[in-house]
Amino acid sequence: MMIKSNHSFHMVDQSPWPLFASLSAMALTSGMVLWFNSSNPQLMLLGVTTMMFTNYQWWRDVSRESTYQGLHTIKVMMGMRWGMILFITSEVLFFFSFFWAFFHSSLSPSMEIGLSWPPMGVQAFEPTQVPLLNTIILLASGVTVTWSHHAILENNLSQASKALALTIFLGIYFSGLQMLEYWEANFTFADSCYGSTFFIATGFHGLHVIIGSSFLLVCLIRMLMSFFSSTHHFGFEAAAWYWHFVDVVWLFLYLTVYWWGN
Repeated sequence: MMIKSNHSFHMVDQSPWPLFASLSAMALTSGMVLWFNSSNPQLMLLGVTTMMFTNYQWWRDVSRESTYQGLHTIKVMMGMRWGMILFITSEVLFFFSFFWAFFHSSLSPSMEIGLSWPPMGVQAFEPTQVPLLNTIILLASGVTVTWSHHAILENNLSQASKALALTIFLGIYFSGLQMLEYWEANFTFADSCYGSTFFIATGFHGLHVIIGSSFLLVCLIRMLMSFFSSTHHFGFEAAAWYWHFVDVVWLFLYLTVYWWGN
């Protein structure tokens, strides 16, 4: 039975997915600790599997509410825009703490690391090699995701999907190069404050690239299913905002950690 409401807000139905997501996150993080300490990945793999299942079900419900039920009115989308803005603001503060730790350690190196930065015995990455290539890749991906957004505004879904697929490919390419960079590193997370600040900052950025690529992949699937139009595509717009945030964070990482910190 259809119930007519006298307001334009979306009163969210009861859903099991927030609880499932919380339990999956707990299993994932606990499983990672177990894997690091006893080389038993079973709980971590269970957490990853249930998290992927929960994400699929939750995104499916949101897509259904937006596309078929028409619950994402102008006021609802305005609220989601402010929610995304506040989320990205919290992410900025999240990375600010890593930059703070990096500058705190690098501007005044302690005696324990030889009063030098990078510390004695640590061979930092050459900023004009793989880090520069990764910078070019992310800048190019920012161009392609903007191209896709403008194509959506013009109702050219063919061009939008091609540009978005190219953006996802560049994101995966970036992740592959970062994995190669970590594999070839001659220092580890345990090598003084340089190793810990380097890997925690670049590692969390790499995680955000993977999350952003997944976000864009879901948008590409929805785009191919004709869920988006020139006036109704906030899901993609939020993903594009997130991707631009990832680009900007990398520019700061490249200029400070790779270039200046070298």
